[in-house]
Amino acid sequence: MKAVVYQKFGTINELQVIERSIPSIGEDQVLVKVKAFSINPMDWKIRKGEMTLMSGSKFPKQTGADFAGVVETAGSAVNHLKKGDEVFGVVKNMMKEGVSAEYIAVPSSFVWKKPSNLSFPQAASIPVVGTAAMTAIEKMGTIGSHTRILVNGATGGFGMFLLQLLKSRKAIVTAVASTKGLDIARQWGADEVIDYTKENVMSRKAAFDVVIDLSGKMSYQAARQIMKSKGRFLNPVPKPIDIPWSIVSNLFTAQKQIVVLSSPAGKYIKALLVAIENGLEIKVDKVFSFADYKEAYQYAEQGGYIGKVVVALD
Repeated sequence: MKAVVYQKFGTINELQVIERSIPSIGEDQVLVKVKAFSINPMDWKIRKGEMTLMSGSKFPKQTGADFAGVVETAGSAVNHLKKGDEVFGVVKNMMKEGVSAEYIAVPSSFVWKKPSNLSFPQAASIPVVGTAAMTAIEKMGTIGSHTRILVNGATGGFGMFLLQLLKSRKAIVTAVASTKGLDIARQWGADEVIDYTKENVMSRKAAFDVVIDLSGKMSYQAARQIMKSKGRFLNPVPKPIDIPWSIVSNLFTAQKQIVVLSSPAGKYIKALLVAIENGLEIKVDKVFSFADYKEAYQYAEQGGYIGKVVVALD
């Protein structure tokens, strides 16, 4: 089978296609013929060597964490999935495993049946950012009709889920996006939108109970200027140093910095599937062929897209 791997940390140019054996499976695993996998910012953070404390330095490495496809074989202990089932899922260890291949072996507890009304690219877009959005909402604390939340970088995959899930919780949401993202941010539930090409959000008063930065460009120190005295800053794209630093800094201020580390779990996926059944939209900005994998990562890393970027296989 074909697989996209890299042999050392670096740029997109380190990615290459190799031939390797189709993986064997254990009794609690399924072998999935991959139809699509999505691209997430963590993919290139790992590839560039920014997450070595968690990802390790063993090569070759594959890229990608969430996928959709068709069950080829199910292990002897797997009862809820069978050959031919259309599924979506995620690897168990997002830091050390990858899905950028024609076939992958995954624990069955990390694989779910694909809703029939979703395409493979849409289903592949759910686990990582959907779970991250659910986790972030939990970290926000009590949310009500008077809770003011700022979402910076609001119209990528993470923001797509977050805005729509917050809408159902009646929070007052301000979304920061590019000019082309303003309409979709409103559609996904933002009460107010800020075009970052025309207005610097830092000019706002200390008005927000929660600030969450999905762009990776707003620091905690900067966010404190627009947070209420007991506000929370959520950081879902942390650098390794941010984790211990947040613990220390939170000892000395009522404005808290919270690192959001998420891991896909069945309870989150179940809730997301209910939300999708009730109308939550999954927008895929662009689908690239497997042969164009480098172009797909280049497009995603440039940013500015709406929703998700996905690689599809025949």
